[in-house]
Amino acid sequence: MPATPPPATDRAGRRLRVAELTSSLGAGVLGLGIGVLAASYMGGLGWPILAAGLLMHAWGMTDKHRIEATQGARRVWWSTLLYWVCWGFLAVLAAYIVWRRLH
Repeated sequence: MPATPPPATDRAGRRLRVAELTSSLGAGVLGLGIGVLAASYMGGLGWPILAAGLLMHAWGMTDKHRIEATQGARRVWWSTLLYWVCWGFLAVLAAYIVWRRLH
């Protein structure tokens, strides 16, 4: 017997998450493009802008996950994976920056 398709609300929820992910990645690429174009004008502000972006992203994602957890939202595996990949990448980036400053 074939598996029954998930209810429309589950499909809509998954589509919403994919749309959020696509939008976030697009915003990141957009920011990268703006940074490349504005590098000659804002070269000295790179580290403060990076720090502000990191703090805003971390707060927003933490708050989003906290809100979803209180609403009983079900997490999909790839969302959790990307969450930890992001934190891992940021930890490696921070370690590299500290290492470069010390050597």
